[in-house]
Amino acid sequence: MGWMTDALQALTQGKDITVRPRGGSMRGVIEDNQPVTLAPVNPLEVRAGDVVFVRWKGGALLHLVKDATPERVLIGNALGRINGWARRSDVLGRVARIHPRTSGP
Repeated sequence: MGWMTDALQALTQGKDITVRPRGGSMRGVIEDNQPVTLAPVNPLEVRAGDVVFVRWKGGALLHLVKDATPERVLIGNALGRINGWARRSDVLGRVARIHPRTSGP
């Protein structure tokens, strides 16, 4: 969980961080190993369509906000799967920039 641990540490310190998330659940929005910059965010400012780094079931996810209420956000991946509702206080950061893909590791 290297990139997630680094992101958690930076965001809780109020710092932006560029990471390379792994996996295919966000394919079409963020590709496997594509650099993204995460920034701290006021959870009350998060809206549907944002990509957030959120605490989820003992870990963390980088997923889309599908819907939002004053207390919670509905998160899911870019392939149509819905994970469920998370408290806004569990939102740790938001994607500030998706960097162009580069070749190589």
